[in-house]
Amino acid sequence: MASSAAGSSPKQPNTYQAKDFGARGDGTTLDTQAIQAAIDAAAKTQGTVIFDGGVYLTGSLFLKNGVTFQVDQGVRLQGSQNIEDYPLLPTRAAGIEMTWPAALINVYKEQNVKLTGDGIIDGNGKVFWDSYWNLRRQYDPKGIRWAADYDCRRPRLIQFFEAQNVRLENLSLYRAGFWTVHICYSQDVTVYNVIIRNNEGGRGPSTDGIDIDSSRQVLVEKADITCNDDALCMKAGRDSDGLRVSRPTEDVVIRDCIIRDAAAGVTFGSETSGGFRNVKVSGIKVYHPTPVGILFKSAQTRGGSISGIEISDVFMQDVPVVMRVNLNWYPAYSYAKIPEGIKDYPGYWKTLSTPVPKERGIPQLSDVYVHDVQAVGAKTAFEISAYPEKPLKNFRFERLHLDAWAAGSIANAEDFSFKDVTILSLDGKPVDLKQSKNVRGL
Repeated sequence: MASSAAGSSPKQPNTYQAKDFGARGDGTTLDTQAIQAAIDAAAKTQGTVIFDGGVYLTGSLFLKNGVTFQVDQGVRLQGSQNIEDYPLLPTRAAGIEMTWPAALINVYKEQNVKLTGDGIIDGNGKVFWDSYWNLRRQYDPKGIRWAADYDCRRPRLIQFFEAQNVRLENLSLYRAGFWTVHICYSQDVTVYNVIIRNNEGGRGPSTDGIDIDSSRQVLVEKADITCNDDALCMKAGRDSDGLRVSRPTEDVVIRDCIIRDAAAGVTFGSETSGGFRNVKVSGIKVYHPTPVGILFKSAQTRGGSISGIEISDVFMQDVPVVMRVNLNWYPAYSYAKIPEGIKDYPGYWKTLSTPVPKERGIPQLSDVYVHDVQAVGAKTAFEISAYPEKPLKNFRFERLHLDAWAAGSIANAEDFSFKDVTILSLDGKPVDLKQSKNVRGL
C-alpha cells in the first residue's frame, strides 16, 4: 500500500497518483477528468489510486473493477456545486427506478472495489439543499409536495449500484447533497468505521446516513453519524414500482454505531415494497436531538413483508420516542396524486401516482425481536399501530428498561410478548392497548 504522507510520490507498483494524471488539488480547478484517468489506469492492473495532500474539486467519479481508491489524511475530495458535473444515469431514486444524477463517488455495476483512507469526501451540498427548499416553496401550495424530492435532482455522496464485493472504510463523509451512502441492488458490501457529518453549515433535507436498498449480505459496523434524516435505514422500493421490482433487503448486519443527530436512529422504510428479512441490529447508541430511536414507517400503498428483524443492545439518551411503528407515515409525501389542473408532467409522476389496491398496499410486519434496550429521558416508550385488517404479529420484547414520561400505546397487535420489561413512566399508567389480542406479559 502506498505511503499516506502528503506530498510524497509513490514508488510502489500498481499505485496511480492523481497528480500524475493532471489533478491539481488546489480546490478551484475541476479535477474530475484527471482523477477518472487515474482510476481507469488503475483498473487495468487492479491498482490503487492515491492523492497528495490538497483539496480536489470534482464531479462524479466512477470506480472500476479491482480498484482501491485511497483518500488519505490531508486529502479532501470536494464535490462540485454544478449539477451538470453529475451525469444522468438509470438508477433508483427514493424508491422508484428513474434517471437521476450520478453520485459524487460511484461503484456502478462493478465489483471488487475498495474505498479507503483517513481523508474526507465532502459533498459541499448546501447549494442543493437550497434548491430543494426553493422548489418546496413552489410545490407545497400546489398540493404536489410529494413530487419535490423527485423533481429536485440532487447528487448523493456515494452510491453502490448493482455492485458486488465492495468495502468502504475509515473515511469521513461530509455535507451530502442528498443521501450519503446508498447501497442499491448490491451484495457483499461492508461499510466500516465511517464518520458522517452532514449538518455542517446547515441542515440538509433528506441527508440520510446509510441507506440499504433492495440489497443483500451487507455489514455496517462502527458508523458515527450526524445527519438530518434517517441515520441507518432499510429501503426496498416504493408503491407500484417497488412492488413491480420486488427485491427485498435481506441478510443485513448493523452493529456498534453511534447516532448523534438524525430524524431516527434505526429505520425500516418508508420504502417497504420489496420487503425486509433477516436484519440484525445491535450495539447502537442514539442521542438527543434524535426524536425516535427505532422506527418502522410505511404507507397503505407501499406493501411488502417485514419479518425476521432482531434489534438488541440499544442505548438511548433523551430520545423522545423509544419505538414507533407508523404505517400511514407523512401522507403529503407518501401518497402521490396529480392535481387535475396539471396536464404536463414527467413520466415518473405517473409511476408515483399509479394506484395500488389496498390488499396489496398494506405492509405486513411480523417476527420482530427487540431485546436489551435502555432508554433514559424519553417522553414516550411506544407509539405502535398498524391496520386492523393486517395487525402486527409476533413481536417479542425482552429486557427493556425504559425511563419515559408516558408508556404510550400499542394498537392492532397480535401475539405480542413482553418479558423483563420495565417502563418507569411518571404518570404510572401502563401501555394503552387498543384493538389487540394475545398480548402477554405487559
